Amino acid sequence: MQTISLTETTPINLHDLTFVELTAVCQTWGYSAYHAEQIWLGLYQNDATELSQLTHLRDDLRQKLAAQATLTTLQQQIAIASSDSLTRKFLLALPDGQTIETVLMQFKRRWTACVSTQVGCAMGCVFCATGQMGFTRHLTPGEIVGQILFVNRQLAQTGESLRNIVFMGMGEPLHNYNQTMAAIDILLHHKGLAIAPKHITVSTVGVVPGILRLAEEKRPFRLAVSLHGASDEDRQKLVPPARRWPLAELIAACHTYTQALNRHILFEWTLIEGENDTPEQAHALGQLLQNVPSHVNLIPLNPTVGYNGRPTQRPQVKQFQAILAGYGIPSTVRQRRGIDIAAGCGQLKADR
Repeated sequence: MQTISLTETTPINLHDLTFVELTAVCQTWGYSAYHAEQIWLGLYQNDATELSQLTHLRDDLRQKLAAQATLTTLQQQIAIASSDSLTRKFLLALPDGQTIETVLMQFKRRWTACVSTQVGCAMGCVFCATGQMGFTRHLTPGEIVGQILFVNRQLAQTGESLRNIVFMGMGEPLHNYNQTMAAIDILLHHKGLAIAPKHITVSTVGVVPGILRLAEEKRPFRLAVSLHGASDEDRQKLVPPARRWPLAELIAACHTYTQALNRHILFEWTLIEGENDTPEQAHALGQLLQNVPSHVNLIPLNPTVGYNGRPTQRPQVKQFQAILAGYGIPSTVRQRRGIDIAAGCGQLKADR
């Protein structure tokens, strides 16, 4: 749980609070859990964007909020759509002037939001535009949840709704563990946005302590782990954190996770021509995951300015899949979305 400041000079951002935290704050102010629930409904069912819109609250509570609370406000700077209209990308300004990118993608008439958890990223994956820009700061729970509220408003304009949320935007979610988990707790709450856990996926480059915490806390959403290399030497060329958490340690953590939650892990593999798409690499990956309940998501490399690699061509992708199938490991080739607007996997970079 976060440490909540109740000073008169530092307003509390209501969007940063889980329901438990909001209830605790209200009780500190002398209001019951009922009043916390009324605030919560106003924020997440009525989608209040200003405190003045919480007109269903009693007057003295509204005055208290006006004096000591605030809400998250994300300002749209740029909105662009892909040529096939299946992807929309938004550049959003945070309260301190920093910017992030959030993406909406349509798959079979269902919309998925790809959200960010940090401004930049400290992981430094060589083929990723966000990793190339470096790390600035973590996002707060309200800034993470604010992206979902923003895209919900966009979809509501055409009578559509959000189906899935993937934490695969800018940043490493497990590097910003506490804030990301608080945001997910807000998204899951049954009296608010009520997103089902099965519709949330959190992606990590393999932050072992975070994976072990997920297992210990039995977090109910889906986990995706980026591999990109089946040996420490190969993986470290592409994913610098692999030097800190070698494959043996990472796979052991994945075993702990699958046993604790009784579910499989989605392993992500960016296919780079001549780098990690050979039959030898496919066999090594099959052997590595032999005893891990898993599904492999194959992602032909998306172009970025800072990396000269090329995506694996279709015949080699099919060959890679066939080898994995020989080990009994299912795989899917990621549907490409928004490549023409730099909205694909690994392309997000808020430098506009």
